[in-house]
Amino acid sequence: MNPIDYLDLHQAAILNTYHDLHILAEPSWQEEKTSRYLRGRLEQAGMTIKTFRDHYGFIAEISGKSNEVVALRADMDALVQEVKGTVKPNHSCGHDAHSTMVLYSALAIAASGIQPKHTLRFIFQPAEEKGEGALQMMKEGALNNVTYLFGVHVRPEKECPYLKASPVILHGSAGTIHGTIKGLQAHASRPKEGINVIEAAAFLVQQLKEIQLLTETPYSIKMTKLKVDNDASNAIPETAVFAIDARAQTNEVMFDLKQLTNRIMNQTMKETGATISWSMAEYVPAATKHEKAIKLAETAICKILGEENVIHDLISQGGEDFHFYTANHPALAATMVGLGCGLSPGLHHPDMSFNLEALIYGAKILTQTVLLTSENNLKEE
Repeated sequence: MNPIDYLDLHQAAILNTYHDLHILAEPSWQEEKTSRYLRGRLEQAGMTIKTFRDHYGFIAEISGKSNEVVALRADMDALVQEVKGTVKPNHSCGHDAHSTMVLYSALAIAASGIQPKHTLRFIFQPAEEKGEGALQMMKEGALNNVTYLFGVHVRPEKECPYLKASPVILHGSAGTIHGTIKGLQAHASRPKEGINVIEAAAFLVQQLKEIQLLTETPYSIKMTKLKVDNDASNAIPETAVFAIDARAQTNEVMFDLKQLTNRIMNQTMKETGATISWSMAEYVPAATKHEKAIKLAETAICKILGEENVIHDLISQGGEDFHFYTANHPALAATMVGLGCGLSPGLHHPDMSFNLEALIYGAKILTQTVLLTSENNLKEE
């Protein structure tokens, strides 16, 4: 059976699978039930599965005539957020949709009986929301022999409307700086005998606001958390903890932003006498464009939705750990498909929803992309 026909015949099952995964929502590194559900479906289809000891990520493969690999990646974890007064795991970033589409791309190809020219690998990744899952999967060898890698992400309506798609999402780089300011306690009536961490934090905030990089590339940096444990209103506090959100549309501008922030930290210590310790966590690199991978995804979108429904160079200031794959392997041909689906009010909103019919044409686009890529001579590409 043709894989696209398979997806048409299984539309109801695709929607049911999405609902199952939506209910299973699990936090980063805790995707046990989600992983078991997906593995079970793929094992039933006769695919080779590789699991790992320390996490729930896994890979499934359809053997090809060549050991060269075309890969498709899905993320499995959910955000933990407050939903209608209850804090719980919630798929408000669409990872349940991504897993559904990649699962059915694999099932459609397996059911077709096609032996692809190149091995097809389906990477089901944990902990994208932590910015750690891609790094872990690379350590496990998920990119061994991979020449082309494709991903997918549902997009807000204002960015990519329903029944449209983009062959590339140009995510920016993002990271969170976590830090601690240490001062010196003193009585509030004798402030000069102490070092006030609130004043040090205020100095730091002002210096961050005055950052001006000589670039037209979008960037931002701002303090998003400040906590001082001080029950006494008549005492100079000694310790504060803070977080700073840093974003830039390119890796080069993010590097400049981090360098300047380090200088500001040192300047703050010099001016205030406080001691600051800090490090960047939850970091993800910006996307890089690979024209051949983009062209293959674009060709697939045109075939499924029509040329008039292709959106070029979809720019997002959000971050995505998919881009660790290319940052760590610059020779890898990779791109992430942006899927229009009528999504609102927005990603990470607790009430996020989208038109589930997009799962059908999204799975078709992914299926068409990997099959089209596998037909090519990858080494010459």
